[in-house]
Amino acid sequence: MINWRLLSKILGQLLGIEAVMLIVCIIMSLSYHESDAVAFGWALGATLLTALILLWYGRDASTFLNRREAYLIVSLSWVVFSFLGSIPFMASGSLTTLTDAYFETMSGFTTTGASLIDDVERLPHAILFWRSLTQWIGGLGIVFFTIAIIPSLVEGGVRVFSAEATGPMRTKLHPRLSTTAKWIWGIYIFITVVCAILFWIEGMDAFDSVNYAMTVTATGGFATHNSSTGYFHNPYIDYTAIAFMFLSGVSFTLLYLTVFKGRVRQLIKNSELRLFVFLVVSATAFIMVVLMHSCHYRAEDALRSSLFQVVSFATTTGVFNDDAGQWPHITWVVLSVLMFFGGCSGSTAGGFKCVRGVMVLGVIRNELRRVLHPRAVLPVRVNKQPVPYSTQATLLGYFALYLLLCLVTYFIMIITGVDSTNSITIALSCASNVGPTLGLEIGPTMSWAMLPSMVKWLLSLLMLMGRLEIVSVVVLFTRSFWRDR
Repeated sequence: MINWRLLSKILGQLLGIEAVMLIVCIIMSLSYHESDAVAFGWALGATLLTALILLWYGRDASTFLNRREAYLIVSLSWVVFSFLGSIPFMASGSLTTLTDAYFETMSGFTTTGASLIDDVERLPHAILFWRSLTQWIGGLGIVFFTIAIIPSLVEGGVRVFSAEATGPMRTKLHPRLSTTAKWIWGIYIFITVVCAILFWIEGMDAFDSVNYAMTVTATGGFATHNSSTGYFHNPYIDYTAIAFMFLSGVSFTLLYLTVFKGRVRQLIKNSELRLFVFLVVSATAFIMVVLMHSCHYRAEDALRSSLFQVVSFATTTGVFNDDAGQWPHITWVVLSVLMFFGGCSGSTAGGFKCVRGVMVLGVIRNELRRVLHPRAVLPVRVNKQPVPYSTQATLLGYFALYLLLCLVTYFIMIITGVDSTNSITIALSCASNVGPTLGLEIGPTMSWAMLPSMVKWLLSLLMLMGRLEIVSVVVLFTRSFWRDR
């Protein structure tokens, strides 16, 4: 039986994080002398009241989670955070309906970056910062952040980590999960700070540099200008964004082992990173040639635009310095493939994950070999380590669920009147937490405001599923999950 008092206690404690985030935004609003401080005040009040009620209800509960409760608390935390996080948008008038405000907030926390706001430059500073902050916290995970700062909050934290972490294969840096979480968050903060400093040196003001650094390292994509980083027309900013998007798309565990343990060889020989680099390099070269031949770009402009968009789509970031919607349609196919694969496991990037791509390629290669050698024992290996059959079965199940969800979403969107190209790329975008889409009605530089309300709720759910690796959410809708044992 589900221990609702325990879930209430943990969720109440988790809401303390959101309360702190809201307080930071109130301070920022007051410092800019803008009127949205009242909106954040209402949100803070609602958050604290909800937290107190939940803590009171769960006051006598223990702190040990079983596996079912771990999956449930992770999904509940993202849903509740998004509902409460939507209050500043509605109370400030930035968005007028709960549907739009919830979509925008869920897009932020899941680092999808799809927006319903046509003109972000009209928003107050604190609202813009709130959008960026939701993405930065969501980059590594709400609960994972809590494990780092309050390791005693949850007994059974490994189960929670498994429910929220990305990728099928996870490596712990330290026997204690809280220590692992602190190291990974330390790397994340360091990368964000360095990125912000470089943006500031290269010409951004302090506000923009912090916001873009948070959304780039979170691979989220929310921007403070309508034309994203293209607003600055600065090659140095573009190349800096490319570098930090790429870094954020690499496993943070791998970065730690390389930088702090000196295992450079492990970085070079990592099969997942090799596939990631191959996809980025080959896609960039192809699109660069297309842009020079069909769109008459100069070589440096073609290189910068193609590399920027390729890394942005591959890491599921979604910032842009050019409008890929105006490029030849063949480039859309390449970018859609990148949207599907995404970045590396253990990074802030979304998508299918390159490690799963390595495993799929291994399965295909072995099946072709087995045609010639039916009795051969051919294990699938990732980084020279054999992948258990149970993990391979999980991979196929995940792949089937991913495609099924995209097809169902595509079918529903077609029924509601969205064009075919936008329907499939929006479905891919939400399932992979990318943000931009490719099409004529809703291009990569446009908002999604024209979508029907029902579709927005559906896409909000799909974004959550994509961020939590699908199975963690889908299992909640099965009969066996709720059946008492």
